[in-house]
Amino acid sequence: MFTGIIENLGQIAAITPDGGNVHFDVTSNLAPELKIDQSVAHDGCCLTVVALHGEGVPHGFRVTAIAETLDKTCLGTWTVGRTVNLERAALVGSRLDGHTVQGHVDSVGRVTEVSETNGSWRVAVEHPAYELHRTVPKGSITLNGVSLTVVDSGPTHFSVALIPYTW
Repeated sequence: MFTGIIENLGQIAAITPDGGNVHFDVTSNLAPELKIDQSVAHDGCCLTVVALHGEGVPHGFRVTAIAETLDKTCLGTWTVGRTVNLERAALVGSRLDGHTVQGHVDSVGRVTEVSETNGSWRVAVEHPAYELHRTVPKGSITLNGVSLTVVDSGPTHFSVALIPYTW
């Protein structure tokens, strides 16, 4: 379980296809604190740490995305050098500053509009119609791992507003 509060940023250092899977080597200041088998959200998608620096990984840590994950997310479009949002799994008894996030991606949306209004940012996202029941005004949603509140929702879209700090 995650909270949608980004803990650190990482950078994709290497991408290695392996059958239907893809291994991603990630560099981050968070790497020295990680252990093999830990769950880490990468842009909101839960991936397991499978190797660390010095254990076959030249820098940082390695995670693996299986074919199902690649089909349901944007991870297959990642390129070397891409910056990703990182968050370690929440600990029982710790603060929950965002909202409960499973790290299981339901669908991929498409940003259709970004506008600045009175010092905040509004982002409109188009999503598949079958996801309509998941987006309700004032409900929580996670975009690229960031916990946000839905401002409005329609049959094939929703909008969120971001404060400058989040933007």
